[in-house]
Amino acid sequence: MPIDPSAQIAPTARVHPDAVIGPQTVIGDFAIIEQDVVLGAHCKIEPYVYIKRWTTLGDRNEISAHTVLGTDPLDKVFTGERSYLVLGHGNKIREHYTISRGTKPETTTIIGDNNYVMTSGHIAHNATIGSNNVIASCALVAGYVEIEDNAFLSGGVVVHQYSKIGSYAMIGGNTRVNLDVPPYFLYTDFNVTPCGLNVVGLRRAGFAAEQVRALKDAYRLLYRSKLPLETALHRIQTELSGPHTEHLVRFIRNSKRGICRERS
Repeated sequence: MPIDPSAQIAPTARVHPDAVIGPQTVIGDFAIIEQDVVLGAHCKIEPYVYIKRWTTLGDRNEISAHTVLGTDPLDKVFTGERSYLVLGHGNKIREHYTISRGTKPETTTIIGDNNYVMTSGHIAHNATIGSNNVIASCALVAGYVEIEDNAFLSGGVVVHQYSKIGSYAMIGGNTRVNLDVPPYFLYTDFNVTPCGLNVVGLRRAGFAAEQVRALKDAYRLLYRSKLPLETALHRIQTELSGPHTEHLVRFIRNSKRGICRERS
């Protein structure tokens, strides 16, 4: 049966009979759930939420009022073909938010697990968002952006298409991200600029003191030593070897847009 008998659906909600609604999921007043939508178990869909076709949610997701999931991509070349939006488990999407499905046929916008997405923003087509991220109010994430895990985007951050943001990066409010943002560091200014290690975030995440020290030294080599980039990366690999510094080096070497730099 597509709609589990334990699901609670408000009488004013409109749920397509072909939608799949999981156990103990609650759908509030005036919500609209289109066909080809899958909602997992124990989800909470508040009033006036609109979940459009070809959207899949895992378990324990909480979607707040006036949010629209699976919108047609904001792309002039889009002509209506089937594409997807997939959310994992345990995400909280707060009020007045929109997330688009993919723009090319059969492509997908992907949101991982346990993300906290605050109010009044947008995640565009074909973005890939990892897990345990915080995206604060009024942040805008453009198409094909990648965000790894455990990052923090403050209010009003705008992320240019195809940019990539690394794990445990913290970006200050009203910053424009127009280049790739390596993991573990703090960023600010109008054009995204590194300004040190995300020490508080790393300690809260349980990083050991020696891991924090190694990443501090990596930051100095990368941004303060005035070494050529490849020389700095080689020294980080050879002098500060560990899983987090290896991740940092790999992220930078795989960057296609180039990484942001400190202001001279």
